[in-house]
Amino acid sequence: MEVKQEKENIYLFVPNIIGYARIVLAIVSFYYMPTDYVIASWCYIISVLLDALDGHAARHFNQSTKFGAMLDQLTDRCGTCGLLVTLSYFYPKYMFWFQLSMAIDVACHWFYLHTTVLQGKTSHKFIDMSGNPIMRVYYTNRTVLGFMCLFNELFYAALYLLHFTPGPLLLGFSTFKLLAIVSFPVAVVKTGISVIHGFVASCNIGVIDVAERAAQREREANKKPH
Repeated sequence: MEVKQEKENIYLFVPNIIGYARIVLAIVSFYYMPTDYVIASWCYIISVLLDALDGHAARHFNQSTKFGAMLDQLTDRCGTCGLLVTLSYFYPKYMFWFQLSMAIDVACHWFYLHTTVLQGKTSHKFIDMSGNPIMRVYYTNRTVLGFMCLFNELFYAALYLLHFTPGPLLLGFSTFKLLAIVSFPVAVVKTGISVIHGFVASCNIGVIDVAERAAQREREANKKPH
């Protein structure tokens, strides 16, 4: 007797619903970024916090999907890009560096995620233990990953807030400016890690290309009459 299996609706999985909420928050944040830093900041902060929650939800409910991984990555990239566009407007002198940061972040992460999908992996964070040592530490040590992501966001957020207010003063020094100074080296290192993403992806997709071309030549050879 054939057992009829119920079709899952992955679009209504808990982590993906959290992802939709992050998109709404990001859009509201974008709208208010040029004018109201309080609303924009709270929406952006909540969206970032939900980024950590959706991963826990995916593991807890066993609802990890390729769609969810892509949604998560795209929301992260678009959120950061939206903030960097605003920073380019606020600090036109440094526009080139903001543009470069956006280009590296989007290109390298897209390349890396797309490569893992081609390899049949369920998460962009899945790496072989024999892979790049920097990437292994970055993605297997949650403390390191959380620290890097947090301080990277802090750098750009501090620059954003500084445009409106110096924030609370600490010994007469702006706390937002202090946060920007302290988090700046971490943001630079994280950009370097993004470049490594692109390099690792290039190596992986090269392996895929070589294997596919070899298989194609073998199929063509088998079709030829002996």
